[in-house]
Amino acid sequence: MSTTTTATPAKTPRRRPAGGGLGRYILTRFLLIIPTVFILVTMVFIIMRTIGDPITASLGDRLPAAKLQELIAEAGYDRPIIVQYFEYLGQVLTGNFGTTISDNQPVTELLVTYGTATLELVVYALVVAFIVGIPLGMVAAYFRDRGQDAALRVFAILCYATPVFFAGLLLKLIFGVWLKVLPISGRVGSREGFELGRVENPTGIYLIDAIRSGNPALVTDVLEHAVLPAVALGLLTAGVFLRLVRTNVIGTLNMDYVDAARSRGVSEFRLVRTHAFKPALIPIITVIGLQIAMLLGGAVLTESTFEWKGLGFKLAEYLAARDFVAVQGIVALLAVIVALSNFIVDVIAALIDPRVRY
Repeated sequence: MSTTTTATPAKTPRRRPAGGGLGRYILTRFLLIIPTVFILVTMVFIIMRTIGDPITASLGDRLPAAKLQELIAEAGYDRPIIVQYFEYLGQVLTGNFGTTISDNQPVTELLVTYGTATLELVVYALVVAFIVGIPLGMVAAYFRDRGQDAALRVFAILCYATPVFFAGLLLKLIFGVWLKVLPISGRVGSREGFELGRVENPTGIYLIDAIRSGNPALVTDVLEHAVLPAVALGLLTAGVFLRLVRTNVIGTLNMDYVDAARSRGVSEFRLVRTHAFKPALIPIITVIGLQIAMLLGGAVLTESTFEWKGLGFKLAEYLAARDFVAVQGIVALLAVIVALSNFIVDVIAALIDPRVRY
């Protein structure tokens, strides 16, 4: 009697659902925003409270001791620090960042009013960084290890190392005082600025509001006022982009498939433009989140230098007034913006380069 054996079919490995890696990656990155913002807000609270209670810091030298103690008790700053901390967290979760001490303004309204100005400046600066950094990085890679490359690398170092306020003052001196071709302060001219009030439901972003007004002269005036602060702040990041693009383009040009194209007679310029351009953009996208944090920090000095009335300008004012409630609210909002920016950049990088997801 013969026995037959039945072959056991090999198990087919379960294929990972398409897009599953991306979904988990996005969810993980989004959930990381919560502890990041929590830690930053907590650090800001602790640092502010180590200086003392905000009312004494801001008004201590201008009010009698009895009145000062009365205000401290009304605001609740005489309670245990842990009680103040949890109350502050509860307020932040509801979007309430308190009221400024020096001018009695709700911090939330300040964030909305002046935050659009800072957002507009950061966008202008990023445009300058892209326009300057990416093309010059490709030029440096094309002329690698030659005089042009060395000059551009020195330029990148100068862009990154030069203090923003010094670059701003230098630009004001050259283009505003000597050449008299560009305005040196404000977001719009005093004469043209009145016309922004005619825009219904203004966004606070002057370029958009100027375009909506239908006045070409106003659009030109807004752009002229934006040139110098955008260049002063944008060059800071342009230097980083230049070096990143140069390094990655040179790395791509040493790949085997590029050597194969070169052996077929493809010109070096075309290799840089077609084969190395897209791979060089991936590291740029991944560092944009960090650069936004740098730009927000540089916006404090830039806005003060050019009297660009945004969050950085108001932050400098409130620091001078020792109004730590306002400072705490502005810094907390900037922390949220940086965390969200990094999340968006991480998602974009994962969409472009699937390797980032795993």
